[in-house]
Amino acid sequence: MAEQESLEFGKADFVLMDTVSMPEFMANLRLRFEKGRIYTFIGEVVVSVNPYKSLSIYGRDTIEQYKGRELYERPPHLFAIADAAYKAMKRRAKDTCIVISGESGAGKTEASKYIMQYIAAITNPSQRAEIERVKNMLLKSNCVLEAFGNAKTNRNDNSSRFGKYMDINFDFKGDPIGGHISNYLLEKSRVIVQQPGERSFHSFYQLLQGGSEQMLRSLHLQKSLSSYNYIHVGAQLKSSINDAAEFKIVADAMKVIGFKPEEIQTVYKILAAILHLGNLKFVVDGDTPLIENGKVVSIIAELLSTKADMVEKALLYRTVATGRDIIDKQHTEQEASYGRDAFAKAIYERLFCWIVTCINGIIEVKNYDTTIHGKNTVIGVLDIYGFEIFDNNSFEQFCINYCNEKLQQLFIQLVLKQEQEEYQREGIPWKHVGFL
Repeated sequence: MAEQESLEFGKADFVLMDTVSMPEFMANLRLRFEKGRIYTFIGEVVVSVNPYKSLSIYGRDTIEQYKGRELYERPPHLFAIADAAYKAMKRRAKDTCIVISGESGAGKTEASKYIMQYIAAITNPSQRAEIERVKNMLLKSNCVLEAFGNAKTNRNDNSSRFGKYMDINFDFKGDPIGGHISNYLLEKSRVIVQQPGERSFHSFYQLLQGGSEQMLRSLHLQKSLSSYNYIHVGAQLKSSINDAAEFKIVADAMKVIGFKPEEIQTVYKILAAILHLGNLKFVVDGDTPLIENGKVVSIIAELLSTKADMVEKALLYRTVATGRDIIDKQHTEQEASYGRDAFAKAIYERLFCWIVTCINGIIEVKNYDTTIHGKNTVIGVLDIYGFEIFDNNSFEQFCINYCNEKLQQLFIQLVLKQEQEEYQREGIPWKHVGFL
């Protein structure tokens, strides 16, 4: 850190560049990156280049270097942005927000974790049990959400496949007292199909690789990833994620957060039921589709705590309302396969939303009387899925890309257009710059 303070390369802030063009911008970014400077300011914005390796620039000594400092007193860093947001919130008693955007694999999820770790580290070091509990819950919730909402893609071994906005609530002294997570647009299509070279959500692989023999036997599962149609595409792919080790970390985190043992077991049952659903096959007897492997239906019914005939009816029939009459119409083979996949996606999405709701119930602000303690304030951290363009793009990918474009337009509105309007209001000579 001392070396970084004493020696900078290129322009640490793009605002200081004499002329701004794309080649010069990229040359400055490349120079700094090659010298180990992965962060560069653009005014109050920080640009990050993902090194795809661990760097020793996030430890306690680095935190102390940025704690309480003004934005430009130290070299560009995520911690500088986090500290500026915290100080602004505390000084003005106003809510602030940190927006993290970029393409898939840019390092957004890691950035959000470092920001949360920094805020947890700089807040009041008093060992009040409630404050320490809240800090611990906020940090522990990350690995749980990643297990169920992240996946290996061709760009990134731990890619967020959902959007996350986290509010961290602070009391009048600036200590964290709770939080709230909002999740958006889980890429549920990944449950049933993945692009070549990609995997489904981590949770499936973690269960099969990390679950004990006894647990897997109770769920009617085997460790072989290639045995399950929904995940066999990515079964042989190498990943930097250690599924077996992560299984234990996530299970321990869920216990610490406050999930009951029976709730954790129910989560495993639902994951197992989805894996079994993918192995269901339909055969046609005349014009009538039937389930080929009826034993799997019984297993799914057992895991979902329902009756086998109800599962079978849900998979083979659809309910149609015609006027006052309600009839059950039998699926075609294609409709039955589509219904099975839709069923699996819906179950997983509801599981994920339930997990988020449970975490919110545990970390939300409790017993805070504003008449006594004053208004509580919020720092919001937005970590949204990255944009990507494939040869064949799913509807979810379209929504992801559209969301990123809207976010970019908001950024332009807040950072660039408002600045120009202020120049115009104050009569400062200014050559108008147009933005799309």
